[in-house]
Amino acid sequence: MTAPRVLVLDDDPPPRLDRLEGRAEVLISDANSLATRLPDADVLLVWDFLSDAVRHAWPGPGPRPTWVHTASAGVDRLLFPELLESDTVITNARGVFDRPIAEYVAGLVLALAKDFRGTWAAQDQRRWVHRETAKVYGSNAVVVGTGPIGRRIGALLQTLGVTVELVGRRARERDPAFGRVHAAGSLPELLPEADWVICAAPLTPQTTGMFDAATLALMRPTARLINIGRGAHVVVDDLAEALRAGRIAGAALDVLPEEPPAGDSPLWDVPNLMLSPHMSGDTFGWRDDLAHQFLDNFDRWHAGRPLLNVVDKRLGYVPGEET
Repeated sequence: MTAPRVLVLDDDPPPRLDRLEGRAEVLISDANSLATRLPDADVLLVWDFLSDAVRHAWPGPGPRPTWVHTASAGVDRLLFPELLESDTVITNARGVFDRPIAEYVAGLVLALAKDFRGTWAAQDQRRWVHRETAKVYGSNAVVVGTGPIGRRIGALLQTLGVTVELVGRRARERDPAFGRVHAAGSLPELLPEADWVICAAPLTPQTTGMFDAATLALMRPTARLINIGRGAHVVVDDLAEALRAGRIAGAALDVLPEEPPAGDSPLWDVPNLMLSPHMSGDTFGWRDDLAHQFLDNFDRWHAGRPLLNVVDKRLGYVPGEET
């Protein structure tokens, strides 16, 4: 029996693939060679999940991988028509990033409320500047996105004494952790009462550009926006203008429409804007966690068992992963 071929998209091979020795032929591809190798692959592991190479290299009629796994929670880079219309199964890295991203968001909330940035700046200048800071306990957060990451963020903020309103695709009553979930259409009613607005939604046509000038205008002047979802959720020019005008107090973006921003991008100098390089889920050992998750799923695939984290290609996320 011919060993299945596992094609890995990345210049730098992921760890732990020696576990496939004797059971699969592993091929490493970069963006330039992907198109020629895809028709011969049974499985595609999109290790470089920030690449758009799959979209450009996906084969036309004929042989193609039966399973594509992306080492990311978001799958928007794979939702192009040719793959959507094929019978290829897509799985994602659901479950790996939930807790690290929640910790990152909680850290941002504490850092912004307590003005750690100002403290470090004053220390660098050898200045002793006493001042008052905001309470976290008793503040209000709106978390947009009720998948595992959004729910984990909400749960961790609750332990800090933050009241959390969860916003998803549709309303649900009697949520066991949050009391209720609000429909996306309720966002305009919730934003004026929020101290923290956190975007953890999947990228869909409905969520693209959802934080624009009109949305930002509904927020309190003391409120802050945190985006760990996708860069396209926020219209960054509108956010920059709102921050320069003081219409909101601050923002933290771990994702941007263009990563990294150009050296001459005005975003670097926007007041009260914190930029981080798409690192909110990347803790020590995260690559091993991703590799183990893929290998466990490969064991299931090889044995003919149902795969875990199968994405509904019409919805753009894993069913049951409420958004």
